[in-house]
Amino acid sequence: MNHYQQQIDTIAQKGLARQLNAISPEGNGYCFYQGKRLLNLSSNDYLGLADDAGLKAEFSALLAEHPQWMQFGACSSRLLTGNSSLYEETEEILKRSYGGQAALFFNSGYHANVGILPALTDKQDLILSDKLCHASMIDGIRLSHADHMRYRHLDYHHLDDILNKKRHLYRHVFIVTESVFSMDGDEADLRVLANLKAHHNAYLYVDEAHAVGVKGIKGLGSCEEQRVVDRMDILVGTLGKAFASVGAFAVFNQTFKDVLVNKARTLLFTTALPPINMAWSKFILERMPGFTKEREQLRKLAGQLSSDLTEAGFPTMASHILPVMVGENEAAIQLSNHLRREGFLVFPIRPPTVSENTARLRLSQTANLTPEPLKELVVCIKDFLGNR
Repeated sequence: MNHYQQQIDTIAQKGLARQLNAISPEGNGYCFYQGKRLLNLSSNDYLGLADDAGLKAEFSALLAEHPQWMQFGACSSRLLTGNSSLYEETEEILKRSYGGQAALFFNSGYHANVGILPALTDKQDLILSDKLCHASMIDGIRLSHADHMRYRHLDYHHLDDILNKKRHLYRHVFIVTESVFSMDGDEADLRVLANLKAHHNAYLYVDEAHAVGVKGIKGLGSCEEQRVVDRMDILVGTLGKAFASVGAFAVFNQTFKDVLVNKARTLLFTTALPPINMAWSKFILERMPGFTKEREQLRKLAGQLSSDLTEAGFPTMASHILPVMVGENEAAIQLSNHLRREGFLVFPIRPPTVSENTARLRLSQTANLTPEPLKELVVCIKDFLGNR
């Protein structure tokens, strides 16, 4: 075991040691951690739906009417007996919402991103991904047999240059990006990407994990907000963030769905989600267009916090994900600990999640927060970093 202990020791010496944290939600954006009540700024419950007592009561009443949903295990893969009617109904809602030919549900965003590209590509294909794509997308690309190149983050001139030089060498090319990037909170220009994919006869694969529910009039994501829903070839969204549920979906054409039902290993060889989880996902999905007030509240909070941080000397864009760049791993840990003492739960983000020397605090806002504590947060950050 010495080899493994040395690995742990090296990780700790670099200020990169991690641990699992037991956290109990309290409601209204707060939680309990290590016996202390803290404002939770590390949650992806962007619309605050996980704490909504009214939604829980409404869903409980539906459960009473549909006792068949009260199953806490599917006990089989979707290809055997785990494919409840709730899967079919949820995929139909998604298909209608996005105006696509087909939708397919996965157990998580990780399952979707790790399973889709290996099933759709082979050695005759090329995948071009934004340099800051999520780890799940990177792992899916690695499991594929396609060639892979990365273009500089949000640099579409670089992407176009690669396509001009490489497109003719491959049967299929897949352009892969997130819409809202999970660690920086910045956003892809999907209109430019859609134009590039059309010009170069490529496919566009967009992960909307941090945009679905949050962006667009109906909460369909950045593709809706940028008016390019019908130009997406593969759109992936997760239910584990703004939807306060579990699982993920992909929307695309019927042919892609047929291929994935036959070849996506993360669909074929895993147990399906329990009916009660699918019932909750369907329940939230049906109501998502009506959460306009929550989306507007989140937008206002993000704008105000961004403005306050910029005024305090930490410039950032207006987003529900705001990074406070620190640089050194130990400094990020110290700032996180200081904020916890002041009543804020913000865990440090360090390599390999982000690049070397870009350790940060990722301020993740939710619609059930209020402006006053966030102003106090900015003061605490400024006072601590100003005295370093």
